[in-house]
Amino acid sequence: MSLASLSVVNRASASWRGAVLVVLSAFAFSAAGYFTRLIDVDVWTMLFWRGVFGGLFIAGYVVLRDGSGAFDTVRRIGKVGLLAAACSALATICFINALRETTVADVLVINATAPFVTAGLAWAWTGARERRSTFVASSVALLGVVVTVVDAFDSGRLLGNALALLMTVLISAMMVAIRRQRAVCMLPAAALSAFLCALMVWPWAAPGSVTAEDIGNLYLFGTLQFGLGLLLLTLGTRLISASRSALIGALETPLAPALVWLAFGEAPSLMTCLGGAIVLAAVVADLVVTKEQA
Repeated sequence: MSLASLSVVNRASASWRGAVLVVLSAFAFSAAGYFTRLIDVDVWTMLFWRGVFGGLFIAGYVVLRDGSGAFDTVRRIGKVGLLAAACSALATICFINALRETTVADVLVINATAPFVTAGLAWAWTGARERRSTFVASSVALLGVVVTVVDAFDSGRLLGNALALLMTVLISAMMVAIRRQRAVCMLPAAALSAFLCALMVWPWAAPGSVTAEDIGNLYLFGTLQFGLGLLLLTLGTRLISASRSALIGALETPLAPALVWLAFGEAPSLMTCLGGAIVLAAVVADLVVTKEQA
């Protein structure tokens, strides 16, 4: 096999690994609605403990992986890493508040616009252009968004939807930053974003007011949902384009409402189910087509 052919195979393999990592992150992130319904504490306290536990989880992974070199790993993130951390922390605050102001389904489906936002930011910042198949899939996902939120304007959920849209812009900026610095490990930036989130909400939080049961659930929320999801997303986005990462992340759209429905009986509307199905079909089609092209 020639060096050129080997390079193509390696890129294809890396792309597929990145896609799998982002798919797994979507499964982890999809539990957010479940935990926000399960844990009966105020939103600021929830954000505080979620950030603390998530940050410790990711930081622990970096230390175990890099050992004495962990400090150098942190130092290399640079200004772009700090920007990614700030965007991620603010997006997290918007996300949890949006879940309290509107339905889980609306938040996740609005987030399905992320591929367009990410593609636009990537083009403006780095000049990167997305492949046609992913652009078409993103267009189909956007149709799913329109179908889902068409009945939200008369339901008093506009504040939550606006927060969800702001979250989408911020998380898209984070993914573009990570992809731009793909030669550098951005896991320290992910840990920093979690700690920064906890620090930002601390003045309004009441960390000592939670029960032992709440702490257990908050630990699971911070590690399995937030920490693991952010870790997988950060690793995966280094290997695939930022807009494709955002598209695959839209798998949260059908997964999160389904989990909340099964656990709490919060049944999504017919339009939400239809929009979620459209988004799911778009993501699966992109995964299949991209694998065949590779």
